[in-house]
Amino acid sequence: ADGMDGGARAAAAAMARHARLARPMRRVKAASAPNLVGMSQEELGDLAEAIGERRYRGKQMFDALYTRKLKRVEEFVQLSKGAREKLKGLGVDTGRAEVFHAARSTDGTVKLLLKLQDGRVLETVGIPSNYSSKSRLTVCVSSQVGCPMKCTFCATGKGGFARNLNASEIVDQVLAIEEEFGKRVTNVVFMGMGEPLLNLPAVIKAQQCLNQNVGIGQRNITISSVGVPNAIRKLAMEKLQSTLAVSLHAPNQALREKLIPSAKTYPLYALMEDCTAYFEITGRRVTFEYTLLSGVNDLPEHAEELAKLLYKHNLASHVNLIPYNPVDESDYQRPSRQSISLFEEALKKRKVPVSVRVTRGMDASAACGQLRNEFQKEPMLEVAESTPSEGDDWQTASV
Repeated sequence: ADGMDGGARAAAAAMARHARLARPMRRVKAASAPNLVGMSQEELGDLAEAIGERRYRGKQMFDALYTRKLKRVEEFVQLSKGAREKLKGLGVDTGRAEVFHAARSTDGTVKLLLKLQDGRVLETVGIPSNYSSKSRLTVCVSSQVGCPMKCTFCATGKGGFARNLNASEIVDQVLAIEEEFGKRVTNVVFMGMGEPLLNLPAVIKAQQCLNQNVGIGQRNITISSVGVPNAIRKLAMEKLQSTLAVSLHAPNQALREKLIPSAKTYPLYALMEDCTAYFEITGRRVTFEYTLLSGVNDLPEHAEELAKLLYKHNLASHVNLIPYNPVDESDYQRPSRQSISLFEEALKKRKVPVSVRVTRGMDASAACGQLRNEFQKEPMLEVAESTPSEGDDWQTASV
């Protein structure tokens, strides 16, 4: 009655099952065409059978996507022409985005702007390094187009918020960086555009795909969050082996509210209780990100207060100090080397595990959201439901 034969219906059903797994929470509007990137070998096998092909064709599609990194279904020459035409007839797409712009730093860091199917652009960053004589390639991935959290020092928030990314669009960022560098990615950090825990289902699906399909160890994946009510405990229940990095940036409630507007509805004590629960459930150490802003939160007394805050809670933790990376139209300044050193030493004196992140890509607009804002001068419209607003109760607000 609807003009679809049995094979087409089965294929559509297979894609629908995948779409339900990959659907991001509170999605505003994601690309409508089914994407192959993000699908497992088993799911691709189901799709192959659904279009009347042998199941081993799923393995061929898997290799084409994750090993050969082919961008178009037409390039899947291992499949018959008829099979490729069936996929195209169903609107199936690889989900690979166009590289809209690339900015390369003298230190080897590369930031890519990827143009999505709906015309939006997102940022992803490839950061090569040598760690303990081992070569690393880390990708900083985005989880949303823009960000609704509006942290006062962050360039992404200044550009507004459009929508959540789906799992395919997150995984594609890693594949794009592997293509750019011609080597495998070893580490992934969810520290790009957006608040990952406002898009938790897609982030978890992407994490699983990066681990199982792309071959990146769970312990080499870090999920960052400024804090979303109830979400940290939900993440803990997934029992992932990945690292949780909480963007703290202040040692007390009053200062944190000035830097992070959402802290007004999700107070510091509640955030720390959730971090403690995360440690108790998973047994995994929590990393606390702390961006040092000159004259704002970088004084030795701030370090002492931070140490007291961490020791007050029964959890294993590590502090990652991040000297501010200046962005346009910001009143904040990067602290001096002396201030950074004094803050670090104050924490070490109080037996707090601490490290200082080495700043990379400053000549490639590598601060989160900075490069996208250079290409998009007008902020995007906000989506009111995507972030907790004042008056929401942190105990009952849901992701």
